[in-house]
Amino acid sequence: MNNFSNRRFIIGGIFAFVILVFLIRLFNLQIVNDQYKLSAESNSQRRVTQYAARGLIYDRNGELLVYNQAAYDLMIIPRQVKTFDTLDFSNLLGIDKEDIIKRIKKAKRHSRYRSSIFMKQISSERYAVLQEKLYKYPGFFVQTRTLRKYPHQNAAHTLGYLGEVNDRHIKKDKYYSQGDYIGKSGIENTYEKILRGAKGLKVYWVDVYNRIKGSFNDGDLDKNAVEGKNITTTLDINLQEYGERLMQNKKGGIVAIDPKTGEILVKLSSPGYDPEMFVGRAMSKNYRKLANNDTLRPLFDRSMMAKYPPGSIFKLVQALVGLQEGLITPTTRIPCRGAYYAGRFKMGCHHHKSPLDLKQSIQHSCNTYYAQIFREILDAPRFSSINEGYTNWRKHITSFGFGAKLGTDLPNELTGFIPKASYHAKVNKTQNWKSLNIVSMAIGQGPLLITPLQMANMVACIANRGHYYIPHIVKSVGDNESIDPKFLKKQQTTINPEYFDPVIEGMDLVVHGGEGSTGRSSAIKDIRVCGKTGTVQNPHGDDHSVYVAFAPKDDPKIAIVVYVENGVWGARYGAPISGLMIEKYLKGEISENKKYLEKRMLEADLISPKEETISNNHE
Repeated sequence: MNNFSNRRFIIGGIFAFVILVFLIRLFNLQIVNDQYKLSAESNSQRRVTQYAARGLIYDRNGELLVYNQAAYDLMIIPRQVKTFDTLDFSNLLGIDKEDIIKRIKKAKRHSRYRSSIFMKQISSERYAVLQEKLYKYPGFFVQTRTLRKYPHQNAAHTLGYLGEVNDRHIKKDKYYSQGDYIGKSGIENTYEKILRGAKGLKVYWVDVYNRIKGSFNDGDLDKNAVEGKNITTTLDINLQEYGERLMQNKKGGIVAIDPKTGEILVKLSSPGYDPEMFVGRAMSKNYRKLANNDTLRPLFDRSMMAKYPPGSIFKLVQALVGLQEGLITPTTRIPCRGAYYAGRFKMGCHHHKSPLDLKQSIQHSCNTYYAQIFREILDAPRFSSINEGYTNWRKHITSFGFGAKLGTDLPNELTGFIPKASYHAKVNKTQNWKSLNIVSMAIGQGPLLITPLQMANMVACIANRGHYYIPHIVKSVGDNESIDPKFLKKQQTTINPEYFDPVIEGMDLVVHGGEGSTGRSSAIKDIRVCGKTGTVQNPHGDDHSVYVAFAPKDDPKIAIVVYVENGVWGARYGAPISGLMIEKYLKGEISENKKYLEKRMLEADLISPKEETISNNHE
């Protein structure tokens, strides 16, 4: 009896165990592991992402800069793929058999039941042939997306480009999934969420041949895509294109700003590249080609990322600080004996009449004048130490937007470098360092580093007599939606407005002061241009040419900087290019008497230097 009872419990336990195993297996299949569900669904349904049309981008005058063109991704669901003629398929796609096998293996590693991209960005022409024969290849289907197209071959750094998302993007924002595209640089990056819109979904019934038979469940699971919003930029594409032509075969950058609004009219880096190079399947190849060009560095945005010594254009700010501190007046005259002397120290200066007042010191760019007032600012008796005097000077300088990011609406902006007092104490290995140790900063040399965007902003400050608006690239979004309020707020410098007029008069003399005026080549008939040349010492080759200007004098509409690497003198390239840009913007065309100058700038080649016999003043 006991044996029978024991056997009954043992048999019952076995049955219970078997049932438990089946329940666990069933739970795993239905709840934990969804591969059979996915397999069943993939055999009867096709879930197709509906990519939203990305927002268009326009220039300030309504000129289309970026639009969309249809492209096609060939998708694969490995579980549904049957044996097929790989040779015929390779001819159809234009790839070899080994590549097909490799792509299928990659798709299987991703998922045997979920769709993934087999081949992206198929052209419309190849798609037309493919769709007629796709029924022969179960497990493959086409998904439509859009690619960016560019009517103009300009402003690549500013507009930016799209690239495929990586794992970091997907983890950061669940909106994205494998195969999606995201703005990688420029406007496409900063305004990604506005431009991208929202993805939709279409769920279809498909037959055993993977052919669509209609909407699944009457479209109850479908979701419409929402188009991205259009953006109107502040760029003037015609002026941008003209600037890029003038800067061809040269390294450097141009930034032009409307000083009344902070709107960026031109932002170019040279050498640049055609934005079409980053569209389509050739993008990876083209990117490597550009990235590996260590000589020209076309991917490096010199307008916002290059940190240059400002040279003599920095004297404009030095003059303003001297006026604000009460150490000079517009009539202060300082003699110059061809150099600035302090004991055995000598800083050279070019030939000009002497002594000079403030306006004349700007006109003739006298190094002696600015070395003296710079040292007087730092060594003023009211300060207890050189560190205190320097910190006070730095406060004024940074109020122009130097030494920090301006906060523009473009990525990759760098700060430049306006060293703190502690930097000089460290370099000179004493807290009691002397103003003479850093006197080269008086003329924009030494450790000073400033980006072209900051230089253009400085000129806008001067044109506005003491304030600026943060430079920005977007004018409006969608149906005239307002931009970030920070771009509408005045940013005040520490300099009183009345001190700007004598400096502006000096800039006027740079252009219109006759013999010895270094900016004469930027003069425009019937328009009063105010400018300042700079020649920046370069230990690695020819000096750099820099020029800043604004116009018209009494109603400024454009503030500009032109920085040409290895341009030798500010008057040689910076000034004439600036004058041509200003005339193009304000008049729409170049006058006949400037055609010779335009031709010279267009033909000048500083990347493959040729013999030139241009004679000019060295500033």
